[in-house]
Amino acid sequence: MNKFYFFLWIRWFLRLTFYSVLGASFLSFVVTFFIYVSHSLQSLTEEAYMALFSIFKFWFVIFWSITLLLALFRSLKYIFNSCANGYKLTLIRCHKDDANELIEVVGFGDLVPVWRKWLTLLIWLVGSEMILAIIFTQIFTSYDAIFDWFNVYVLYSFIGVAGYFSFLFLSARCKRVRVKKC
Repeated sequence: MNKFYFFLWIRWFLRLTFYSVLGASFLSFVVTFFIYVSHSLQSLTEEAYMALFSIFKFWFVIFWSITLLLALFRSLKYIFNSCANGYKLTLIRCHKDDANELIEVVGFGDLVPVWRKWLTLLIWLVGSEMILAIIFTQIFTSYDAIFDWFNVYVLYSFIGVAGYFSFLFLSARCKRVRVKKC
């Protein structure tokens, strides 16, 4: 069972990383290109490259925050009904007319209630990790301010670690999610 959650997490994390970084890179490139074009297509010297790269990095962090939220929602759809190590997560339709029937093709509309509970669980887990990290940095490091070390990259690693534990707790936390053999 641990292998199932590990393989599920690896696929989820790779998909999340690919789509959030790709989306943020594309949007940052578009903004950087627009700024370059709006300044009359000046010649590309080394200083111009450095300036454009700085603009790209600035917008990448902002767009990565946005595309990360979108990728979190989109990536949840692909964890359902895919076999990993003999098990799969299934989503159950819970209406009074239905007798807890499985949803074979999971759509984005089916995910909204599950995503809200999963995102809340993810937020709590990331918050717990941050508290542990603050305690660790206060005891074992010489940082003066509490959040000197904190940036979007550290937050992303916290989300990645919390994602694994959220999959462990998801079927217990949300009654519409079940682990089935396949």
